[in-house]
Formats: sequence, structure tokens, C-alpha cells
Amino acid sequence: MSKMNRHADNHKAEENLIPSKLWGSNVAIEAEFIERNLLDIKDKIAPCKPKIIGVTKYYGIDAIVNGYKAGLRDFGESRIQDAVQKIESLPEQIRRESTFHLIGHLQTNKVEKAVEYFDVIHSVDSLKLARKISEVACQLNKREKILLQVNVAEESQKYGFEISGLSEVFEDILKLDSVDVIGLMCMAEFGADESTLRKTFGKLRQLRESLEVSFDVRLPELSMGMSDDYLIAVEEGSTMVRIGRKLFK
Repeated sequence: MSKMNRHADNHKAEENLIPSKLWGSNVAIEAEFIERNLLDIKDKIAPCKPKIIGVTKYYGIDAIVNGYKAGLRDFGESRIQDAVQKIESLPEQIRRESTFHLIGHLQTNKVEKAVEYFDVIHSVDSLKLARKISEVACQLNKREKILLQVNVAEESQKYGFEISGLSEVFEDILKLDSVDVIGLMCMAEFGADESTLRKTFGKLRQLRESLEVSFDVRLPELSMGMSDDYLIAVEEGSTMVRIGRKLFK
């Protein structure tokens, strides 16, 4: 089985929460409903204030529009083609005042669209990909914000740098023109218990601290935690949580 197929299988449980025939469709989601969920999430994570990224990848443009009305300003997508169609269809004000995050695996042949339409790319998992992003951003006269995805859980089906290997290429990535490395990202093992989750998130935090000291650089962002584990992620230092179902379902 290819790595791509294994990666897809790893997210099978998450995807099954919303029927595949409805992915990207305009399922009716009222702004008031999203606002209640958003306030509930903020109450649970107080006094911490991580950035809440509304993951709209399984939903249509209504989720973004009504999410914006509910107070969201950060939206996460993973499929380039679907995301471009949504972003281009948004009212100008929402598009201008929102930040779009690419949270899914990025292939090098889709980098041009990713850099053009996304403000932050969370899933940079190789030096080759970072170089391509830098090249395209330079052509577009843009500085692209990126996070480096780390396979902290050490699962064969997941993308990301190995912990031991990131230090070897980190300086080369920092030297690239037109990209700003703002932090690290990870995905925890699906269905893991609390102890395993804390260990996973703690490892990413410790890696961030180690890189900051070793390379004299500041990495302000830790993108970790989703609908099922965001509370633990926040307790372990997450500054960005990627939440879909808890906001929109």
C-alpha cells in the first residue's frame, strides 16, 4: 500500500463523521450555531488564547461565511481545488479580512496555487517542498508563512519530518528566501489515550524549544490539537488548534 493510501486510511474515522458525498457541499450551518460552539470552546480553554482555526474542508462556502459572522477569522482547508473555488466565491470583505491555512499534505505540483491562495502553510514536510514554496513565493513577490510538520507520533502512514532529522535541514530552510518559518505542526495518533497525547504534544513543544536555542530563532507557533484532543493540546502549549466538527457539526 502506498504512503498516500495509508495516509488516507489514517483519516478514515475522521472523514466518516461527514458523508463523503457532502464534502464541500453547502450543508446549512447557521452563524448562531457556530457562535455558540465557538464560545463554548473559548470558555473551555480559558485563560489560554490559542488561535482557533475553523476547519472547513468538509463543508461548503456557507461554513466560512457564517463562521466569519460568528467571529472566526482563520479557516483551514486541505484540498487545493476545493479551497480555491471557495475562496474565489467569498465576498471581498470576508476574503480580505480572513486568514487561510493549508493544513493538508501539499504536493510540489500544487505549490503555485497553495502560495497564491493561502496565507499560512502548516504541512511543510521536506526541504524540497520548502524550497519550492520559497521559489514560487519569490515569483509572486510574497513572503509565505510556513510551519514544519513533524511526525512526532512516528507513524509510518503520516507525513512529516522525523524529530532526529529536522535539525539536519533546519538551517537550510531558515536560509530560504521568501518564507518565514513561524513554528511546528503535528498530528497526534488517532484514538490515542491522554497519556500518549500529552507525550506527543510535549515532544513537539520540546523540539520547538530545542530548535530555538540551537539556531537562535523564535518559533512562536505550535499547531497541534483537533476536535477530539484540543483541550490536551492547549494544556501542552498549543498556540493553534484546528477544529472542524466541534464548531460546525
